[in-house]
Order: sequence, then C-alpha cells, then structure tokens
Amino acid sequence: MRALCLFAAVVGTLLACDLEAAGPARVFPEGKSPADSRLGVTRNLRDKYHPWSPPTTLKQWKAEAGRVRRQLEVATGLWPAWPREPIKPVIHGRIDMGDYTIEKVYFASLPGHYVTGSLYRPKKARGRRPGILSPHGHWSQGRFYDAGAGSAASQLKQGAEKFVAAARFPLQARMVQLARMGCVVFHYDMVGYADSGALPHRSGFGDVAAVLRLQNLMGLQTFNSIRAVDFLESLPDVDKTKIAVTGASGGGTQTFMLCALDPRPRVAFPAVMISTGMQGGCVCENSCFLRPGINNITIAALFAPRPMALSGANDWTIDIETKGLPELKAVYGLYGKADLVHAKCYPQFGHNYNQVSREMMYSWMNKFLKLGLEEPIRERDFQPIAVRDLKVFDSEHPLPRDAMSLEQYRAAQVRMIEEQYAKLLNGAGKSLSRYRQVVGSAAGVLLAGTPSTGYSSKGVGKGTLPGGGTYETGTITRSGLGHAIPWTLLTPAKGAGASLVAWFDGGGKAALFDAQGRPLPAVRRLLDAGHTVLSADVYLTGELTPEGKPVTAVATHGSFVGYTYGYNLPPLTHRVRDVLTVVPAFSVKQSCAVKGERMRVHLVGTGGAGTWVLLARAAMSRGKAARGLTIADVGGFAFSKITRRDDPMLLPGALKYGGLGGLAALAAPSRLVVGGTAGIPEAELMPLKRIYDVAGGSLTLETGSISFDSVAGLILGK
Repeated sequence: MRALCLFAAVVGTLLACDLEAAGPARVFPEGKSPADSRLGVTRNLRDKYHPWSPPTTLKQWKAEAGRVRRQLEVATGLWPAWPREPIKPVIHGRIDMGDYTIEKVYFASLPGHYVTGSLYRPKKARGRRPGILSPHGHWSQGRFYDAGAGSAASQLKQGAEKFVAAARFPLQARMVQLARMGCVVFHYDMVGYADSGALPHRSGFGDVAAVLRLQNLMGLQTFNSIRAVDFLESLPDVDKTKIAVTGASGGGTQTFMLCALDPRPRVAFPAVMISTGMQGGCVCENSCFLRPGINNITIAALFAPRPMALSGANDWTIDIETKGLPELKAVYGLYGKADLVHAKCYPQFGHNYNQVSREMMYSWMNKFLKLGLEEPIRERDFQPIAVRDLKVFDSEHPLPRDAMSLEQYRAAQVRMIEEQYAKLLNGAGKSLSRYRQVVGSAAGVLLAGTPSTGYSSKGVGKGTLPGGGTYETGTITRSGLGHAIPWTLLTPAKGAGASLVAWFDGGGKAALFDAQGRPLPAVRRLLDAGHTVLSADVYLTGELTPEGKPVTAVATHGSFVGYTYGYNLPPLTHRVRDVLTVVPAFSVKQSCAVKGERMRVHLVGTGGAGTWVLLARAAMSRGKAARGLTIADVGGFAFSKITRRDDPMLLPGALKYGGLGGLAALAAPSRLVVGGTAGIPEAELMPLKRIYDVAGGSLTLETGSISFDSVAGLILGK
C-alpha cells in the first residue's frame, strides 16, 4: 500500500486552483473547452517539420526500438509474420556485358504474387560476393526509367552527371557500377511498375474493408523486400553476411523500412528520402498507425548501430545535416558508434540519385562491405540496355498462370488473415499465452497501450453535492502529451469509498447528472452505498470538443485513410487511451486515501461508451483478473458493420485481430457484463466467448441494453 502511495506521489499531482467551480457536471464555463493539443491542427504527411527527440540512454532506446518495431509490423499488416515458402526463382536471358552480366528474374513472394527484376553480376569476381538490393523508387516506368535527352542535358550541365548514358539511365548506371565493384545486385520492381503490373500501385487498398484488416501496399512492398533478401541469400555466389540495401526517394522508403524490420542487411544507403520534412507522398509509403509519435528518422534509427549513410538534395531532405542527422548520431552514440551514421546534402541538385551522390554511396559500400577498392571510386561509362531486353516476361517465359489480380490478391490475403487468427483462437485451448502475445501486442498499437509515463492532474473546482458528499473537478493528461481530459470525482459523505466506479458515457460526464447538476438516482445509490464515482469527457465528447460543440464526424482522409491515421491516432483510439489515462491515475490516488489494500475498481460504459470501456479493460488486463466488475453496453456495435471511412468508430486492423470480441477477449478472466449484443454478428462475439471459456472467466452477455439502474444494481449486488 505504501508503495502505491509513493507511486501516486511520483506520477500524479493534483493542483487545486482558485477558479470558480462550474459545478459537478462541468469543469469549464458554458461554451469553453480545455486547452487540449488534440483539438488543434492535426499532423499531415506534407507538414514541413516532423520533430522527434530520441531517448537519452541505451536502455531507454532499446525499449523504444522494440515498441516502434512492433508498431511498424502492425501498421504494415506484417504482424503476425506472413508465411515464407522456399524461394523458387526463375533466372533467364543472360546478357554478357564484358565485365558484368545481366539476367532476368521472377519469383513468388507469396503464392500467386511475383517479384520481378534484373540481376547484375560481376563476371570476373571469385567466391561469394556481397549482395545489394536496389529498389528503384517512383521514377517513370521504374526499372525501365529513361530521363530523356532534355533532362540528361540538364543533368550534365549542372554537373550532376558526367556521361550521357548515366544521365539518361541513372538507375542502370548504379547497378552497373556496383556490379563492376564486385557485388551481386538485384534491381527489383515496385508493385505496379515495369514487369510487376498485376496489381496497381496507387489504388486498391483505400476502402474500409482493407483498412479494417490493415491491408496496404506498404506492407506488400516491405514483404517483397524481405523476400528479395531471401532470394539474394539463395544465390550460390552471394555472401549472406554482406547484404546491403540502397534506393532513392520511394526506393529510399523501401530501404529504411526493410532495414528497420529485417536484421539481415548490414549496410544501408537511403538517398533523398529520410528527413524531418515530408515523410512520403505515396500510398506505398504510408499506412495507418505508421508514424503517430515518430517520424522517418525514428524508423531509420532502428538500423543502429549498423552503418548507414544518407544523401539530401534541394527537396524535403535539404536540412538533413542539421535536422535528422543529429538525432541519428545521438542514437548511434548510445552504442558508441556515432561515426557509423553519416549524411551529406547536395543542395545544388534536385530530387534524384545522381552521380555525385552515387559515388558517395560507392565509397560507403566499399568501406563497410570491405570490398578493398582504391578510393576515390569513379563511375565509368557504360552501354545502356534497351527496355525490350530488360523485360522479364516473354514468349518463352510468360507471366505465370496463377498470377493474381487485385481482387484475387485481396481475397487470398483475407483468407490468410482468417487462417492466422483461427490458428491463434484454436490454439488458445492449450495455452492463452500465444493469443495474448499476438493480439495483445497488436492491441498495444491499435489502442495506444497503457500509460508508461506519469500523470499530471490539475484541479479546477470543488464543492458539496446535493444529498450529501463532495465533488472535485479538473483536467488530467499523461505527462508531456499536452492533453486536458475534463474529469469529475464524486466522493461519498463518509470520505473516500472502498471502491471506485469509473463511469463513462457517450454523452460525457454530464450524463450522470440532471439539469440542476444533481447526481442521477443510480449514481446517488452508489454514493450512498459508500462508492466513489469518477467520470470524464474523453476525446471529442462533452467538454473535450472544439469550442465545446459536439463532433459528428472526423476527417475524410482525402484519397487514403493512411494519410490521416498514419500520423494521427483514430478517435476511438484516443477515447480508449483517455480511459486508460484517467482510471489508473485515480485508482492509485483513491487507494492512498483509504486504509488497507488497493481499492476495487469497477469500470462502466453506457450510452455509446461501452465499446471504449470494453477495449480499455482489455488493454488493462494483460491476462490478469481485474479486482472489479466491467459493465459495457455496446449498443449492437460491431466493427464489421462499419461502411464509412469517416466513421469515428473506425479502428484500422480491428477485423484482423478478431473484431470487437477478439480484442475484448484480452480482458479475460476479468468479470465482464456486456449488454446490447443484439445484432452483433456471431463471428465477432465468438472469440470473446471462446477465450473466456478457456480462461475460466466470468462473462455475461445480454442482448438488451443496460440501464443506469441496472448498472447500480450489478455493482451493489441487487
């Protein structure tokens, strides 16, 4: 008990102010709203500045790195990991260029989905050689890119290129030089480019069904990159201990995403992409939950302490040396390896991967792949290959018959998701640990986890309740977030009660009072029985709305939901997170106000708040029974019923992890009463029943709604 009170003293402080109380139902005067940072302008992918401050100790960074890596896996749809069958590449059409060769490659990264590209090999090298992946980025026609005569002339005039061939075909120039340096290079297509035309590049995953399952292009391309490493490792002439990656622009995004999630690359050079500025303008560079709280610098830092160099240009990366590199050096410095990360901006050049920056990359690869070449390394002229000769598929090697269309791919992915979840659910009969690990880790991202920092609570008013007892009002936030969640705490006449009833309602805390500010009869019954009652206005409810006005809709997201929820948490996540902020802080505070063991906390959600409360209890439980009852009226809500992208209840990924029931099952074995289940599809309720049956928890499902009087009766045992 003493430890709890010390904890409360450390993490939370109630500061009484001399402001006039607005009464127990309100914290602020009519028409006013708290100064909550979330009610201002939201983040956008085009923002000029996306700051991030790295942890200051290696221990803190390793914990942060683990959390961020799981965030990326969930955001890309790659958690749990997708199945990886043996690579069976088709390599054909060898072109002998004298000191190097070019071959055509395709292989299935998933059954029916093919990765295509060109394989460059040094002709005279002996033994196993370094392998380099080279994603191309959003250049016109991708791997087949031809800058044209006019652009080539401009590049030559600027000094960005020295040879006409390289100025027109800069992507080929990069592959040729790396092969001449003794590396095996795989230049592979982004989805929807060059030979990878079965699926579109900028469409196909923007609808609600895809969002609810975290199906996105970034996940597929990242998986293709992982499989491309598998392909390189399968080649007899590649040294598995010397895998490197380099790409520019969108290829730079592919580079740092692969390097963040796959431990096998040893050297990286993402060009003209990573910065604290614009984070990525294509759907293939964005996904829901990808960057809330972080930026591309954070993601790149996950590669530490392996050697990484970056180039900048006269684009959003122009400040990389002063904004971005210092943060990366801070992380690398925690390992004592600050010299293993480097960035150089070439502001005289536009957004490209020109010869000057390529030669910087060649030197980096030479040093850290231990190629042993004499410096400086300069490109030589070369003979470009015509597009027709680079194409992978021809009459002798046609596109495989099982190649999937977009509709077929999405259907296959849904089957895979359902099979993975079914395996988790069926395996729960033997052990719940794997279910809790997979779904619980995902819920930590989807629902923003439980508070890991302290709380800061500011008192605003206090007074006496009609009928006996007292009230306090104020705002609370997690330390450093700038939130201001309005709360009301009702204390019985005899002082702090032996239990705390945390009651949330869709209408806000005012729903617990009548027009005169008196507690409703059900609330009065709880107070008279000695229970303390807490309520709060969570995000976009009650007083926590812009200018105190109700919010009926949220952002329309433009062309892609990930452009909004890739940088900002969904409203449902904020609401759950607010519950997770208010309840733990006050449960500790109230425990210190009474003698004996930590008080029992009952969690209640009514009037549309049932889903928020149910998911919050699931996030709190972590497989342990809570010392209290959870009563949640979900009002027939199911994630499978959502059809609008601007629905404030939209939670990306919810259906990937079992829907409402699959996520709520994490509350087991806590005592749970769920009302308003009529109309919820059995597929969303079944996981909840299944896990509770296995866990031996107390679960009551009621088709009808739960009234206020029923809430009081359930808590009082009457």
